[in-house]
Amino acid sequence: MSVQLNHTIVAAKDKEASARFLVEMFGLGEPVPYGPFLVVEADNGVTLDFMDWGDQEIPGQHYAFLVSDEVFDDVYARIVERDLPHWADPHGEHPGEINHRDGGRGVYFSDPSGHWLEALTVPYGGWPATD
Repeated sequence: MSVQLNHTIVAAKDKEASARFLVEMFGLGEPVPYGPFLVVEADNGVTLDFMDWGDQEIPGQHYAFLVSDEVFDDVYARIVERDLPHWADPHGEHPGEINHRDGGRGVYFSDPSGHWLEALTVPYGGWPATD
């Protein structure tokens, strides 16, 4: 069997708010309760399992989503519609912009728990060459 990421646990201040935010921003299916988690499944089967973290400080994590041009347009429209702070880079040095790395587009924004979300249309380094 090959090695594939199956799921990751996402610490949240409010698992409902964070799961719903991800679903709404990326147009994903409704969160599904599973034990203490709210599970959001990406189109490739990987799940983000949101869990309330209580009063503990949550270190911000980075979650990058490879999306089609059409989904990027939708995500960016939602960012603009909600007037969400966003950046072209992970260091926040280019506010209100998107990037055009590797011939695609990318944008960074944060979720309600302070995690950095990224939507990008081309993987880092570009698409692999095909013969």
